[in-house]
Amino acid sequence: MLIADKNNSVEWNDVRRPEKEVLEGRYVSLEPLALSHAGDLYEVFSQRKKEERYLYLPAFPPASEEDVRGFIQEFLANDAFLFFAVVNKATKKAEGHFALMRIDEKNGVAEIGWVLWGASLARTRRATEAVFLAADYIFSLGYRRLEWKCDNLNEASKRAAQRFGFQFEGIFRQHLVVKGKNRDTAWFSILDKDWPALREEYERWLSPRNFDLEGAAEKPFNVLMAYLCGFSYLIFCQRKASFFCERF
Repeated sequence: MLIADKNNSVEWNDVRRPEKEVLEGRYVSLEPLALSHAGDLYEVFSQRKKEERYLYLPAFPPASEEDVRGFIQEFLANDAFLFFAVVNKATKKAEGHFALMRIDEKNGVAEIGWVLWGASLARTRRATEAVFLAADYIFSLGYRRLEWKCDNLNEASKRAAQRFGFQFEGIFRQHLVVKGKNRDTAWFSILDKDWPALREEYERWLSPRNFDLEGAAEKPFNVLMAYLCGFSYLIFCQRKASFFCERF
């Protein structure tokens, strides 16, 4: 819990860690990653262009369902990561995964990472709702800051971060070595003070009333975010206006 005054002083109490629980939305359920998801995820991650999806991750595309099971078992044994499968409520199939990671209860900070969507999930309202559910869960626990980090060469991830309301903060040069190469890391964040307005806009955009019979959004999500997320994001929107007309 955070109480701040005008001088930016805070009265801060540690928050609890997020737990393995199902987070329910209209279009997706976020289920704690389990071996039962391996079949669906192998089907998703062995699709065409799988190398592109894994290009910036510290991992390689699975060669078999058994590889996916091994990946899941490895991370189930690692308390530093809380993985969720993104399950389509209409089909009951997992279409991707992500993790809550670098969870810092003392400072109220967490990160969304290991984001890997299948082609059927990327740039859909289900993907947007998955991020919304994760962010809403973190801020409901009292966290101060939610981070999104990616390889600075990963233009798709950077666009997604800002599309979802994360503000760009800068580049950590030669931050990591991934697959034998230097990685410059782009940092983005949403703060607790940003979330109430962002949450309202997420809920408005995700409402079934905002979609036509073919699933296209009738009103855009990102135009209003320009006002919520600051001047730098407004410039980004102006440069990328045509991109934001797409469905996601």
